[in-house]
Amino acid sequence: MFQKLYAHWMYRWETALTTRDENRVVRPVEWGFDWLQDFIDRSGFSRKVFEAEQNPAKSEETMLALNDAIIADSEAFFGYTSPSDFHLEERHPQLFPTNVRPETLAQDARLKQQAVLGKLKTAPFLRFTSPVRTPYPENDLVNARWYPASHREAARDKPKQAIIVMPQWNADAFSHNALCSLFNRFGISALRLSKPYHDIRRPAELERSDYAVSSNLGRTISACRQAVVDIRCCLDWLESQGYEQFGILGTSLGSCYAFIASAFDARLQVNAFNHASTAFGDVVWTGQSTRHIRAAFEQAGMKQQQLFRLWSAISPVSYMRRFAQHPKKVLVVHATYDLTFIHEYSEEVLRSFSELGIDYVSKVLPCGHYTTGETPFKFIDGWYLGSFVYSAFRSLAENPLAPVKPAGLELAAH
Repeated sequence: MFQKLYAHWMYRWETALTTRDENRVVRPVEWGFDWLQDFIDRSGFSRKVFEAEQNPAKSEETMLALNDAIIADSEAFFGYTSPSDFHLEERHPQLFPTNVRPETLAQDARLKQQAVLGKLKTAPFLRFTSPVRTPYPENDLVNARWYPASHREAARDKPKQAIIVMPQWNADAFSHNALCSLFNRFGISALRLSKPYHDIRRPAELERSDYAVSSNLGRTISACRQAVVDIRCCLDWLESQGYEQFGILGTSLGSCYAFIASAFDARLQVNAFNHASTAFGDVVWTGQSTRHIRAAFEQAGMKQQQLFRLWSAISPVSYMRRFAQHPKKVLVVHATYDLTFIHEYSEEVLRSFSELGIDYVSKVLPCGHYTTGETPFKFIDGWYLGSFVYSAFRSLAENPLAPVKPAGLELAAH
C-alpha cells in the first residue's frame, strides 16, 4: 500500500517537473540528409539520397540504409583529425538558461550584474574548433570549463588523472559544476564539456538546446557525432597536458554521448553513466520530456519501431560489443520512477553488460529522472557518482588496466 502511494506521489512530482517549461516547440519532421553530407559522399550514398529527395517515398528506406552504413563504418564516422587550435580562455561564467521561469531569469541577471561589478571571478575554459562542422559557427567552437586539481590535492606518486563531465540535455552552464569541484578534492582534474547546441554553443535563434535532439533525424545524428568527436578531442588536449588516466561522467543525453565515445576510445577507462538506456529512439518515443518530439513523428504517421531503427546509428545498443572490447570500470545509475529513461531500458543496459562480462556497478535511485536533481535525491546521486569515481580512479592508479582487444567480437548490433 505504501509503495503504491509513494509511486503515485513520485510520478506526480516527476510529471510536474517535466511539464513546467512551456517553451518546448513541436517542429515538423525533416530527414536531414544534408547534415550528414560528408559521410554520404564518402560512402557512396549520394545517388540514393538524390533519389530520395526527388521521391520522398524513398526517404525512410534511404535513412535506414544510411544508419546501417554508419554502424558498419562507425570507426570512420566517429573518427576525426585532432584540432590544432586548443587554447584556454578566461571569462566570467554565464548561466545560459534554457527556460523562461522568473527565478531562472533572475539568477541569470544577478550573475551578469556581479560580473559587471567585478564580484564574479573569471574561470578558465578550453576552446577549440570541432572537427565536425555545422552551419553554426558558435556551435562549432567547443567549450569546456576547466577544473584543474591543485598540486596539493593531486598526489605526486600517482598518475595524473582527469575526467570529462557531460551534463543532461538542456543543462545550463552551471549544471554539474559542483561535481567537478568535488573531483578536484580527490586530486582528479575535470573538464565540464558543453554539449553541441548547449549554453555558449547555442545558436541565438534558440531558447532551448533543441537542435541536439529534435524531429530533424539527420541533425540529431550529427549532434551525437559531434559530441563524441569533441569528447575524444578533449582527451587529446588532456594528454598533451601530461594526463595519463581518464574517465567520463555523463547524465541522461550526456550518458549516451559518453557511452559511444568510450566505445570508440580505449582511453576512457572510468565510466559513470547517470541514467542510461539502450536505444535513442525508444527514449525519445517513450520519454515524458521528449513528448513534443514524439508528437511531430506521430503527426507524420511514424511508430516507435521506425524511430528505433532510424536512430540506430546513435544508440548505445549498436556499440555494446565494441564497448566491451577494452577493460573499463563502469557505474550505471538509474531511477525506479523515471518517466524519461524508463527503467526497463536501463535494465536492458545492465543485462547487456552482464552478458558481455563488463565490470560494472549498478545503483538505483528511489525517484525519477527530473527528481534526481531535487533534495534529497541529488545528494544520494552525488554520493553514488562521487564515491565511484574516487574508488575507480584510486584502483586505476594502483592497478592500471591494460587495453586488450579480444578477437572475434562483432561490432554491429544484434
